[in-house]
Amino acid sequence: MGLFSESVDVACSPDGEPRELCWGGRSYTVCAEPVRWYERRQWWAEERRAPLGSGPGLVDHEIWRVQVLPAAGPEANGPDAAGEPLTLDLSRHTGSGRWRLLRIHDALRPRTA
Repeated sequence: MGLFSESVDVACSPDGEPRELCWGGRSYTVCAEPVRWYERRQWWAEERRAPLGSGPGLVDHEIWRVQVLPAAGPEANGPDAAGEPLTLDLSRHTGSGRWRLLRIHDALRPRTA
């Protein structure tokens, strides 16, 4: 599993679930029902004080685990176009709506011939 933080563009359904994303110049489509949860962050280590009324957005990160496949198109013929989904964890900043890629779960899995 790779752990890092990189900006990613995400298109959501009307109810806010990730449906498509663009990462590293490639487009991906969510191919399974995404899972959402919240994680606590150490805001006291990052902020001097919490602004009044900012509790839920300041304390929790919204995390989505998605499984994606390369979207149809010329870029879908790359090395990971074999049909196996890639599992990613994404974080959405509640204030700005920006998305970050946090984890790649399948990146280190050995491929068999």
